[in-house]
Amino acid sequence: MAAAALSGADPDAAYSLPAWTYHDPEFFALEIQRIFRPAWQIVCHASDIPSPGDYHLIDHVGENIIVMRGDDGMVRAFTNVCRHRGARMLDGPSGCARKITCPYHGWTYANDGRLTGVPDRASYDARALAQQRLAPVDVEDFHGFLFIRLDDDGGPSIAQMMAPYMAQIAPYRFADLRALGRVTLRPRAVNWKVIGDNYSDGLHISVAHPGLKRLMGDGYGVEASAHVDRMWGPILDRPSTNLSERAYQHFLPAVPHLPPDRQRLWTYYKLWPNFAFDIYPDQIDFMAWMPVSPTHTVIREISYALPDDRQEMQAARYLNWRINRQVNGEDTALLARMQAGMASASFTVGPLSDREVALRHFCGRMRDIIPQARLHRPPPPGWSARA
Repeated sequence: MAAAALSGADPDAAYSLPAWTYHDPEFFALEIQRIFRPAWQIVCHASDIPSPGDYHLIDHVGENIIVMRGDDGMVRAFTNVCRHRGARMLDGPSGCARKITCPYHGWTYANDGRLTGVPDRASYDARALAQQRLAPVDVEDFHGFLFIRLDDDGGPSIAQMMAPYMAQIAPYRFADLRALGRVTLRPRAVNWKVIGDNYSDGLHISVAHPGLKRLMGDGYGVEASAHVDRMWGPILDRPSTNLSERAYQHFLPAVPHLPPDRQRLWTYYKLWPNFAFDIYPDQIDFMAWMPVSPTHTVIREISYALPDDRQEMQAARYLNWRINRQVNGEDTALLARMQAGMASASFTVGPLSDREVALRHFCGRMRDIIPQARLHRPPPPGWSARA
């Protein structure tokens, strides 16, 4: 999509966000309230919680959320907070609990959130107890992937966000995917926007990722729509000079459920504001960069795939991991360089190429949500109270 169509008459459209927004505590606090609490966050796949009582936990902007399957088969989400004294109840990334019992005073909840057990119940006001249940959180099931949202500001669902690309992703059979491993958490000492900016940046591919350049040549593309950035690159038939890349090209088998134009295509969909699907012929990964502080983020990711016992597919998936481990290492170094540079008083904003459509769109949306992002220097302390 042309940059002008995305930016409209924005006088700042040709520039990046100012450096101070990548480390300012007041700006970060507004991001949490205006961007992250109303935004959908990916948690897991429905196949990860197949039975009643199965659950996944996710830490998100100060809340710990339970996503659990009930006895009736429905998936619900709640804050992991007992309604008696506010204690956290469940621990660990996942598990199974046919009922939830608080370890502090023994209050017990059904897996649909109802309060079902209170020791010494007669000592409490019956009307007060009747009003207690676990605090619900919005859930969306998008073709098997489960998302939660803390605040409903009337924004689009994941299905609405991905509507322009449904025909592209339909052949990948999202609902039938199964996890290849466990969720991994990778802390990074950078602002969340640094990770997102880098993810949608197509200009650095040929400079910083020689492996992707060997695999895709000049075929890497980037576009931006209202809620999703799409990046893509075809895997070339010309053998790479790198052993792992050449082996991936060789072993990647035909995938019966994919059309010809997707047999050897890598596609990336970055959804507003902070997560993405990496879609390969052999597997599908999700990656979310979860804000922790103005200068700290946790990358949360896991791979999924359709069952396929072919040896060449197993080899392709292993080689995919080797190739992308190298890419991730290269990006980790770049992220640190970016965050360090944002701390320099000499840098405010940088000019953006008209090819940087995704970054232009993201910056424009950020300026619309938090207009102070148009200021090249931070406002005086306390500005956010008046924002």
